[in-house]
Amino acid sequence: MRRLSMEKLVAFCNQYGFIFQGSEIYGGLANTWDYGPLGTRLKNNIKDAWRYFFIQKRNHSYEIDSDILMNPTVWEASGHLASFTDPLLDCKECKTRHRADNLINDVTSDVNADAMTQEEMLHYITEHKIPCPKCGKSNYTDIRQFNLMFATQRGVTQGNTNIIYLRPENAQGEYVNYLNVMRTMRTKLPFSIGQIGKAFRNEITPGNFTFRTIEFEQMEYQTFCKKGTDEEQYEYFKQYGTEFFEFIGLSKEHLRYHDHEKLAHYAKAACDIEYLFPFGWGEINGTHNRTDYDLSRHQQYSGKSLEYYEEQTGERYIPYIVESTYGLDRTFLAVMFETLVEEELEPGESRQVMKLPAMLAPIKVNVLPLIKKRHSEKAMELYQMLQKYFMVSYDDAGNIGKRYRRGDAIGTPYAITIDDNTLDNDIVTLRDRDSMLQINIPTGELISHIMKALVY
Repeated sequence: MRRLSMEKLVAFCNQYGFIFQGSEIYGGLANTWDYGPLGTRLKNNIKDAWRYFFIQKRNHSYEIDSDILMNPTVWEASGHLASFTDPLLDCKECKTRHRADNLINDVTSDVNADAMTQEEMLHYITEHKIPCPKCGKSNYTDIRQFNLMFATQRGVTQGNTNIIYLRPENAQGEYVNYLNVMRTMRTKLPFSIGQIGKAFRNEITPGNFTFRTIEFEQMEYQTFCKKGTDEEQYEYFKQYGTEFFEFIGLSKEHLRYHDHEKLAHYAKAACDIEYLFPFGWGEINGTHNRTDYDLSRHQQYSGKSLEYYEEQTGERYIPYIVESTYGLDRTFLAVMFETLVEEELEPGESRQVMKLPAMLAPIKVNVLPLIKKRHSEKAMELYQMLQKYFMVSYDDAGNIGKRYRRGDAIGTPYAITIDDNTLDNDIVTLRDRDSMLQINIPTGELISHIMKALVY
């Protein structure tokens, strides 16, 4: 089996309705992407798998949906207004803008640009004459810090007092609702809050398809716990993250941990789970021990006590937070690369097949009348029956082999062929996508048979 290149995957996504270029009829908008009918279904199925793994099957775990727009003071408390910046410089020759740390990291592994000061990065770029990726010359402006948050105006008149921000992450919505969740769910430490939602970052160097974009979705998960239990929680969620990725079909061989050497000032420990994409290793999860920094800051800026009262001991304290964040668009991309393969069946014959876990497949069943004029009525009857239980497609165009191949390519686990045996005996042919084996099965057993493959 051969994995697809980035170029082939982009073309595949456009051809089959997984992902389209954003605003395509107007020439597009750089690094924006629209999920098509099949992509939307797959994306929602990944969300549901995450909800099962992190909300449904875990004790004291709750999902919220906080607003994208928040009180601007939230971003003061979180530190985003002061420090959520990228070190940027412009090429004086071709006027393109670049991240200074990326320029360095792309040409050498001998130094860690993330650990350099602004002055050290500029000195290194100048001394080593690092070329502009576009024009090849080395003539840059000074480095400036560029805030990554999108600002907008609230109200009918413009002014600094009306500025609000599109959230650059989901986590703050979970922190500011910590008391609300604890009160309404009558829960005690440790407990977790998760949410899935859009975030926005004014990235200057997006790229690699949906891996890095200015608008993206996160599956955020915050566990609130007592100091002293945080290290155990941190190690647990590192492992739990790999279990989740294996659950949705990613192989161990394509996953690795990357512990952070340089930590944020508030962090006690930090680790990424990376996936081996065709362009190299890329982060798809971040797990962080954030200590009591976040709730302490929100307590300070809001004036609202966020202390936890422990009845058994009479103690009052600010909980520690262990964060485990999953990039939904990046996870989607990893699943596509992992499962979409070109498989040689025999010399001179191959097929493109997406070997998705059945629970993730956009379409669960493909209903195929063997002969359109003879079997369509019965096929449509079965199609409408199955629609009540699964996402189903109906395909009567072309020979049966081509229809099987179309279903294989988009990851449909089962194909049902309606033929004379169906008309005479109410028995259909059920084909399995991966093995391509076919069995005869009474129509009355179809739903229970397929359901078994869809249970988590």
